[in-house]
Amino acid sequence: MEKIEHTTVATNGINMHIASIGTGPEILFLHGFPELWYSWRHQLLSLSSLGYRCIAPDLRGYGDTDAPKNYREYTVFHILGDLVGLIDSLGIDKVFLVGHDWGAMVAWYFCLLRPDRIKALVNMSVVFQPRNPHKSFVQISRDLFGDDYYICRFQEPGEVEEDFAQMDTARIIRKFLTSRNPKPPCIPKEVGFRGLPDNPNLPSWLSEKDINYYAGKFNQTGFTGGLNYYRCLDLNWELMAAWTGLQIKVPVKFIVGDLDITYNMPGAQDYINNGGLKQYVPFLQEVAIMDGVAHFLNQEKPEEVSSHIYDFIKKFN
Repeated sequence: MEKIEHTTVATNGINMHIASIGTGPEILFLHGFPELWYSWRHQLLSLSSLGYRCIAPDLRGYGDTDAPKNYREYTVFHILGDLVGLIDSLGIDKVFLVGHDWGAMVAWYFCLLRPDRIKALVNMSVVFQPRNPHKSFVQISRDLFGDDYYICRFQEPGEVEEDFAQMDTARIIRKFLTSRNPKPPCIPKEVGFRGLPDNPNLPSWLSEKDINYYAGKFNQTGFTGGLNYYRCLDLNWELMAAWTGLQIKVPVKFIVGDLDITYNMPGAQDYINNGGLKQYVPFLQEVAIMDGVAHFLNQEKPEEVSSHIYDFIKKFN
């Protein structure tokens, strides 16, 4: 880990912290919520040893990267502006892109809007959802699961922050990272996130040191930056109207655990396995379903995930 370099890059009006290691073709790793560059620690080390330059930023609002106060400054256009500016400043023309969770969502948009900068994509957990011209993603979620669904609960600025403030930050991180319940998370206000079950024992792939690294950074920044991505979902939907129906035209591999919440959403397995996803992502070449694996697969099964990434991207060097 001490071989990983930490630098700050000025991009798109903010200062962005990046962790990087290695030389060779560049891989850009995009983390999710509530995470940091640190979620890719295993992949940075393993793929750099195989001849790649691995770059993992703290995304806007996270860790040691700046966090604008206005939630409207967290649209996918802002995030992509940060990332294009980042690779421009590093003198990179095209990258291999790897995303997970919110990072996967950003990665889909990156490939949709700037395919000229992407060699190939390995995306995890969150599938590409074509834009519904009649109804936003938040409204669709509300119709399916009700107001207590976590994405709906995240919409009101300050509300979930108050809920989180009643818990130790390390406990919040532990709840998220160790959850293995594949059902859609619905959290009534009166129960709150503090009412979610605590896992008394950490799994073998997660240490107290890991929890404390995340907690230390979120203690400094709070969770608002990450939550603002959810608060921009409706705004993204409005701004993306002109790109309705556009396909993603880069080579793609998609990986998900069979215990992931996202894989157990109504219709998700059929969409992924029976041609629905490929209709919108025509260059989808591989789908890997990891047995007995939950949402944070890049940390739970680091060697397998690194192999999945390497076996795919080496075709495009």
